[in-house]
Amino acid sequence: MALSERQHQILNWVQQEDTLLVEDMVAKFEVSSQTIRKDINQLAERHLVRRTHGGIAPVSSIENLPFDHRQFLNGDAKTAIAARVAEEIPDGASVFLGIGTTVEYVAKALLGHKELQIFTNNLTVAKIFSVTSTSRVRVTAGKLRPRHHDLVGEDTLASLRQYYFDYGVLGCGGMDEVQGLLDFDPEEAAVSRVIVEQSRHSLLVADQHKWGRKAMARVHPFSKIDCLYSDYLSDQQSRLLASQGVKFQLCK
Repeated sequence: MALSERQHQILNWVQQEDTLLVEDMVAKFEVSSQTIRKDINQLAERHLVRRTHGGIAPVSSIENLPFDHRQFLNGDAKTAIAARVAEEIPDGASVFLGIGTTVEYVAKALLGHKELQIFTNNLTVAKIFSVTSTSRVRVTAGKLRPRHHDLVGEDTLASLRQYYFDYGVLGCGGMDEVQGLLDFDPEEAAVSRVIVEQSRHSLLVADQHKWGRKAMARVHPFSKIDCLYSDYLSDQQSRLLASQGVKFQLCK
């Protein structure tokens, strides 16, 4: 059974908090505590949250949400972000598409482009491009992470370092105003670092709910990124990015 819109909102919210109380969810959504507890039970049964006394907490700071749920979370925002990124990338460009479900939306938005050279360690991205013959696709070597449908490790990094891409498109597990970009897995973070280093233009794709998420592995400070594509930024976040020389595009 698919998650409801309220359950999606709860799932986004709890990723930004150490704990989330039932009473806070009741007040925000203006529903009964019984309704919220039913939501909690369904989320916990799917191992998307863990129960605490009086509420819920994120499952872990070292493990991202399951792929199947990330794939559809905040779909409208990811679609808008992907469309704007696709406008930025011209036909004939070399593009590395990294790990993350927002990156996969970008892949779909690029299907109409001609003569792209696509490089990726994301097996879902490779599958998306298998329907077109107008672009050349190369998949890196690496160690398979079956749960995430991607490749990581030293072989992946070595594959990346053979090239210098026109555009590197990457996602992230979380964004922190002090630490910058974060991911859940150090090997995933290492791949993102090398994407930035090996790209003329590094494009970060992340919806607003990535701010404050409790991922543990550092990737880069924001200053290393050329442009952030997102659906919303607060005034404080906009000033922070501008102070570090990062361009940003709001996509709606």
